[in-house]
Amino acid sequence: MKNVCVFASSSTKLAAIYKKEARELGRRIAQRGWGIVFGAGTEGLMGELARGAAEFGGSIIGVIPDLMNKKGIVYEQCTTLYDTRTVRERKAIMEEKADAFIALPGGFGTLEEILEIITLKQLGYHSKPVVLLNTNGFFDHLIAQFDKTVSQSFAEKDALSAFAVFNDIDAALQYVDTYDPAGAYKKYDD
Repeated sequence: MKNVCVFASSSTKLAAIYKKEARELGRRIAQRGWGIVFGAGTEGLMGELARGAAEFGGSIIGVIPDLMNKKGIVYEQCTTLYDTRTVRERKAIMEEKADAFIALPGGFGTLEEILEIITLKQLGYHSKPVVLLNTNGFFDHLIAQFDKTVSQSFAEKDALSAFAVFNDIDAALQYVDTYDPAGAYKKYDD
């Protein structure tokens, strides 16, 4: 069974299109017999993702710092819940438990998490698939910034192959399912 780590917003003020997509992603992951690894929040896209996975009996691995492990914040129906001392410990467990990574739209935490995963892949610490699910064009400006980073020689063009961008859940999950790590980009070869 694959576990897909999904980074996502916990904001409660989001447009319905984002909530619908998060819930559908949870459903589709569970329908494939895969589990989710996520930040264990009950609100926002995190909560929608988990509820979608739960609808199809999916495995739900939540990882939450003890600072946030409180009623009303934590998704209490996790199959497995890890409580960590720090956010850094949280991210390490999420990375360890995941076979793939998908970023849904999110705030600074979501962006920091997915950029760290992309960086770790670029440096050769993992060779797992990494996806930006570009719901409603959310990541368009970030992708433009990546292109600018390459065009101005702050990164090599091959670095853009460390992740994939999809507007469609099925295409994103197909990429994860058929991903071949053999040719994964690494900034520093052995």
